Amino acid sequence: FIKHLSAAVNRKILTVSLFTKSRQYVTGNIAKDLRMDVKQLSARKARIDTEDSSKRYCDVNLNTGDLIVAETIDREELCGSRMSCILNYELVLENPLEVHRIILQIQDINDNAPRFPNERIHLEITESAVKGQKFRLDEAHDTDIGQNSINSYSLEKNKHFVLNVHDTADGGKYAELVLEKELDREQQKEIDMILTATDGGSPQRSGTAVIHITVLDANDNVPVFSESVYKVTLAENTPSGTEIIRVSATDADEGPNGEVTYEFSRMSEKTAKLFSIDKTTGQIVVAGEIDYEKDKKYEMGIQAKDASGLASTAKIILDVTDVNDNSPRIILKSLNKPLPENSEPGTEVGIINAQDKDSGENRQIRCSVQQNVPFKLNPSVKNYFSLVTTKALDREKESDYNITITATDGGSPPLSTSLTINLLISDVNDNPPVFEQQSYSAYISENNKPGTSVCSVSANDPDWRQNGTVLYSLVPSEVNGVQVSSFLSINGDTGVIHAVRSFDYEQFRNFTVKAVARDNGSPPLSSNVTVKVFITDENDNSPQILYPVPDGKSLMTEMVPKATLSGSLVSKVIAVDADSGQNAWLSYQIVKSTDPGLFSIGLHSGEIKTQRDISESDNMKQNLVISVKDNGQPSLSTTCAVNLLISDNLSEVPELKDMTYEDSNSKLTSYLIIALVSVSTFFLTFIILIVAVKFCHRRKPRLLFDGAVAVPSTNLPPNYAEVDGAGTLRSSYNYDTYLTTGSRTSDFKFITDTSGEGFSYPTLVNEFI
Repeated sequence: FIKHLSAAVNRKILTVSLFTKSRQYVTGNIAKDLRMDVKQLSARKARIDTEDSSKRYCDVNLNTGDLIVAETIDREELCGSRMSCILNYELVLENPLEVHRIILQIQDINDNAPRFPNERIHLEITESAVKGQKFRLDEAHDTDIGQNSINSYSLEKNKHFVLNVHDTADGGKYAELVLEKELDREQQKEIDMILTATDGGSPQRSGTAVIHITVLDANDNVPVFSESVYKVTLAENTPSGTEIIRVSATDADEGPNGEVTYEFSRMSEKTAKLFSIDKTTGQIVVAGEIDYEKDKKYEMGIQAKDASGLASTAKIILDVTDVNDNSPRIILKSLNKPLPENSEPGTEVGIINAQDKDSGENRQIRCSVQQNVPFKLNPSVKNYFSLVTTKALDREKESDYNITITATDGGSPPLSTSLTINLLISDVNDNPPVFEQQSYSAYISENNKPGTSVCSVSANDPDWRQNGTVLYSLVPSEVNGVQVSSFLSINGDTGVIHAVRSFDYEQFRNFTVKAVARDNGSPPLSSNVTVKVFITDENDNSPQILYPVPDGKSLMTEMVPKATLSGSLVSKVIAVDADSGQNAWLSYQIVKSTDPGLFSIGLHSGEIKTQRDISESDNMKQNLVISVKDNGQPSLSTTCAVNLLISDNLSEVPELKDMTYEDSNSKLTSYLIIALVSVSTFFLTFIILIVAVKFCHRRKPRLLFDGAVAVPSTNLPPNYAEVDGAGTLRSSYNYDTYLTTGSRTSDFKFITDTSGEGFSYPTLVNEFI
């Protein structure tokens, strides 16, 4: 392929030579030579690189594939007097990486005219010179090469001299004056002639010098150099003023004709700035900066001339040796930036090219990457390296990397250069939101206002931008058969959960929902968390009396034997509160009684006991007004009336009806009259009944109920039974209350169902044994 491409370039060399100073000139077509589609040049980032980072004189048109001239080319500036002028370039293609070598040969055009070292050539010729004697003239110099260099010399027509042109060993030409007619100093002391040097270019260019001849006496010996060719080796960066060589030429003549002077006879203008020669001693020293990377070899012509103008020439060939004075250069050719964090190990990140202007071992380069970064360099063709990943990346742990690449040459001492590349890692949605807590517990008081904040959930997503933006929602579910959206709502941006409606602790006390945190990535990732909502109780229910049955429903009277001793249990007030906790802690207090000092009630039990022994002087009908108060803030209360009859005889039963109406004086008399009439009507029946009862149960106390013998379950409020035992009504009550002296046969028993179906309500049992 290289041969093919070189041949393709060479076919256009002649055309290039004619237009070396024109930009945008097309020298060939890369796409055709590579037999590839022009579109692939752009897709594969085709570019022209130099091997040694020197100036690039050609480029590639990515739209057409043409190889064009990018900068003005001056062959003389680039290659000097060397016949072969070659520029080496590299065509680099990526994905996959390919490097093709391009050799561009620069041919000379005739853009420089011949020039003589001196505008006037001084010769002193003795008049004794014989016909046919030769006098060598200064050699003209043309920086062009080949046929564009010196082709011929011509001499202005005169009667004494003709011109002979000779070829030199290195391909140059010089002229000699040949005496055709003897000189006569007495006739003509000085002779001026114009010498013209013409090159072989098209069109031809020429240069002239004036030959000034002074007619003297004879000088028949020319200076002779000790060597025809001097070879010298010089290290680059040699300081200015350093002696390179001292040339020497001898002349066999004596006197002024034997004194030799030295000068440069043929050299380029660039070389003339780098070296100088002492005309007397022949010492050549460094006058400028010697740089191996600019020019590796110099050739100079030296002329030795005696006082009468006879001269000879020699040649100096100077080879420059390399010194490791150039640090390697690191060039980032391409970089995939930013790099996705889910890139597989071995992914190509970029392409690195290392260059060194030195030569030999000084040009051998080793590249390495700093430690502790997940990247390495894989050598490719020549000094190209691929920067690849070595392991999986995680943007959440490291969002960017500063990759330091060091290139070290093989010189002694070695030189190195470092390049730091900042590589950003782009985010991939690979992290779901994570809640700050494994579960949340929220507490809200019952009777809350709709819209009240219940709690706030929060989730974090370490991803970036939309991949880390968290949105909140509730998982659709049911609570007691009702959609959770009827109870709660959540702010999708903040995660604050609000109550949609007011809650009632007595209906349900807690429920569980699930909140979802979802990011905004593609595809989105999510996680959920359990939120337990607990409804706290407020004191919004007043105590409710279960026993005795409230007024207006039935009349209940307790009988207390006259022989009851102090401290005896005579009755019990049973109340419940639908609230819980301290809101359901009940306390009992007698707020009004017929005889304030006769009875007392337990503050928390509601048990009514005698404070002293009952005497005959105590009122038979005792009315107690009991207040039941809960412990809430503020507290709520209710009252009930307890009717007690101090009696041992059933004959006093008819009078019981009057107790209910003791506070109504006007109505009490009417009811008593009706009661007495009724009692008179059934008097005999009651006497028989009382006798029978006393016969069976001698002096046994009894409870008489007007209309009911049990606490009706229908009077109980809902939701009083509590599994956790926090309510006001316990699972069972057992009381052994002795209503008569010496009796142990009458019990109050409050029984609950133990079947597991739930709590029943207390039933008052009057058992006679």
